[in-house]
Amino acid sequence: MTSTENWIKPIDVDSIPRNYDPNLVEKKWRDAWESRRMYGWDSSVPRENTFVVDTPPPTASGSLHVGHVFSYTHQDIIVRYQRMRGRNIFYPVGWDDNGLPTERRVQNYFNVRCDPNLAYAPGLAVERASGKKDEPPLVVSRRNFIELCARVTAEDEVAFKELFQRLGHSIDWNEEYATIDRRSRAIAQRSFIELFAAGHIYQVESPTMWDTDFQSAVAQAEVEDRSVQGAFHDIEFAVEGGGEFVISTTRPELLAACVGVAAHPDDPRYRSLFGKHAVTPVYFARVPIFPTTLVDPEKGTGVLMVCTFGDQTDVQWWREQRLQLRQILGLDGRILSRTFGSAGWESLKPDVANANLGAIAGKTVVQARRLVVEQLKDPGNSATGGGAPLKAEPRPLTHSVRFFEKGDRPLEYLTTRQWFVRLMDKKRRLIELGREIQWHPEYMGKRYENWTENLAVDWCISRQRYFGVPFPVWYPLDGKGIPIYGRPIVADFGAVPIDPMSATPPGYSESQRNMPNGFAGEPDVFDTWFTSSLTPQIGGRDGEPDDRMSTLFPTDIRPQAHDIIRTWAFYTIVKSMLQEGTIPWRNVIISGWVLDPDRKKMSKSKGNVVTPIGLLDSFGADAVRYWSGSARLGADTAYDEQVFKVGKRLVTKIYNAAKFVLQQSGPKGPVANPLDRAFLGDLAHVVEAATASFEKFDFAQALEATEKFFWDGFTDNYIELVKVRARSETDLQGRASAIATLRCALNLHLRLLAPFLPFITDEAWAWTFEGGTRPSIHLERWPTVAEVKTAGGTPGSDVFRAACAAIAAVRKAKTEAGVSLGTRVSALKLEGDAGTLTALKEALEDVLAAAGATSTVLVERASSGPLTAQLTPEPRQPGD
Repeated sequence: MTSTENWIKPIDVDSIPRNYDPNLVEKKWRDAWESRRMYGWDSSVPRENTFVVDTPPPTASGSLHVGHVFSYTHQDIIVRYQRMRGRNIFYPVGWDDNGLPTERRVQNYFNVRCDPNLAYAPGLAVERASGKKDEPPLVVSRRNFIELCARVTAEDEVAFKELFQRLGHSIDWNEEYATIDRRSRAIAQRSFIELFAAGHIYQVESPTMWDTDFQSAVAQAEVEDRSVQGAFHDIEFAVEGGGEFVISTTRPELLAACVGVAAHPDDPRYRSLFGKHAVTPVYFARVPIFPTTLVDPEKGTGVLMVCTFGDQTDVQWWREQRLQLRQILGLDGRILSRTFGSAGWESLKPDVANANLGAIAGKTVVQARRLVVEQLKDPGNSATGGGAPLKAEPRPLTHSVRFFEKGDRPLEYLTTRQWFVRLMDKKRRLIELGREIQWHPEYMGKRYENWTENLAVDWCISRQRYFGVPFPVWYPLDGKGIPIYGRPIVADFGAVPIDPMSATPPGYSESQRNMPNGFAGEPDVFDTWFTSSLTPQIGGRDGEPDDRMSTLFPTDIRPQAHDIIRTWAFYTIVKSMLQEGTIPWRNVIISGWVLDPDRKKMSKSKGNVVTPIGLLDSFGADAVRYWSGSARLGADTAYDEQVFKVGKRLVTKIYNAAKFVLQQSGPKGPVANPLDRAFLGDLAHVVEAATASFEKFDFAQALEATEKFFWDGFTDNYIELVKVRARSETDLQGRASAIATLRCALNLHLRLLAPFLPFITDEAWAWTFEGGTRPSIHLERWPTVAEVKTAGGTPGSDVFRAACAAIAAVRKAKTEAGVSLGTRVSALKLEGDAGTLTALKEALEDVLAAAGATSTVLVERASSGPLTAQLTPEPRQPGD
């Protein structure tokens, strides 16, 4: 072999482990990335060169599952691509650690319940619950309960951070925050103060959707419909002055709350009754009968009882018809004691009514329903005198009922005092802003519009809970110690963050708290979305001494799942409209759900989640990321371990291909061989396609194009075609061209795959390409078509494709002959059209070498079609 100073030095393969160990390699690179502080945001770079991410803060309650891995990896893939495009990256992470999920976790974790009237116990030591079902909960003060919440979320957040780091997420940990930390509380409270002063926020006592387990109001966006088993109950009502009719209802337990009867104005069965009064059975209350087009004549018996309150329509009718308010459900979901015969609770038979109500007072809704059904079977409770009011046995049905998305019991509509953001007069503007944003996939924008169009109530932002951002509000008390809600005392901008339950308003002293003519703090906290909707402002540190909103707002992308378009996306647009007058981000990147084998969404509440640690141990982070990156935006994806195996196989192939390429040694020289130039030309098309897909945030398409060419073009064909020439002792120019092409192709593929598989690509990169450039592939530039052309690529050439067709034909012929692919060939005939054969001649030597043949006959045919091969295998030699 000729010695030369321009000889490419190979890597020492013996110094590289034979098999890839993801746990060792991933740990090495995590430590390296952290020590080099590679992923920090540079505040000195102009905004036009910065890519800003509005990262979703996951709920810090329990553990992350594979669904989180799925969606959060999507945004990291996009970020890594943008970083390689030369963009300065602002990539924060937050933890949504306040709200109902956290409180429920703490209640269960410690078996505690909060009583806000209890005194604080300093240094209270509470250990994890024993798990005994009959063990009564420990009742603690509000402040002690909040401390327990902070303790648990802090532990959860450490585990969450470790998981994100193990997945190789290139987050800037200098920008870590929590939605309950000082800065977030201050920003949220300033938002309230600003919106209240502008008239966008109001307080009112009115019927509100209420979760009786959490004993808190909920917003429309937090509600979901669930199918439940119920029954129709046919109940006979009397008509004052004579007559009767039957109402079919699924909620007989609300009969005491009945304040009206409604039917369609065109329904001939009831037209004569409008303007009259009905008399309810069991409670003998006179209630008006009125017409409304909202009643479906085909449903049930076509006539409904209006209760305060069964649903949102009852609320609407109650207001429109100015009906009585008879609320019989308490905040805990149990029947209240009321007195029929008193004002507002008139009854023709108050003694009977009170006896019947007394029998269900204190009962749950389900218990009361059973008792009322028994009462309806008693002829003595008939308002008509015509026998038992229940005219038939209950008829089972499955119907849709509203639940709080995190609740276990149906929602009720209870009259409570709550804070609201005015939205009903802003729906058209919210839709216009949604259209200014690019939605990926595009059709997800229509989901946002549909939600906004169907919005029925203003945004309820108050929650009757403890671990949340407090309203910065106090109320003056009158001489009897009753709050004057119409004169709220709102904190100053400069005073936040504050807790009105411990801080005093201006002009008052602590001794006046809860005293006549003194003050009381607002005990409610913000809905968690009121703070989470400010993530762009939290990242921009809006109103803080180091305010950087002008640098970071609006952000470039908001990545999120499609199920929270109605909450997080919607509310963030609301806040941005009201506070900034514009959109919060330019693009919304929507991920789908991860589905279990039964095609159901994975969620902790359903108990069907897969925790990611076992997957990482078994397959490695790159393989798990591959599974995530393979999924198209917006599409729900089944959990399938076969895909993890495919990803692991790809990682192994990269490892072995890199070792093979980089151990080749030979003279340095340009890419000159026609086959090599054509191969790089086809690779240029892959670079172009992957780049175009990434620019549309279609990373799955970019991965598909890259992976397909890596297997089909690079490892299965090109490497096999040039193996012999890359070691030739006679064709040094061809050898130099092959080695240069192999290294160029490996270089390009590693960079194309780096956003998806950050660990294996950095590992292989460091073997040779790191020297003299940057310390990591993730600080290198994304490949360009111009770069490939400069390296010698010839886009448009058919030479490589013709060579691949020839090798495919030879492999097929060998398989049909029943011989191994490595079998030598004594006679070979290749038949194809003129164009294919002309291109093939440019690579014929490499094709023959790969086929194990010394010569071939090329036969031209007039018709087009795939190239075919006929061959004669060399006979086996003794010992073969």
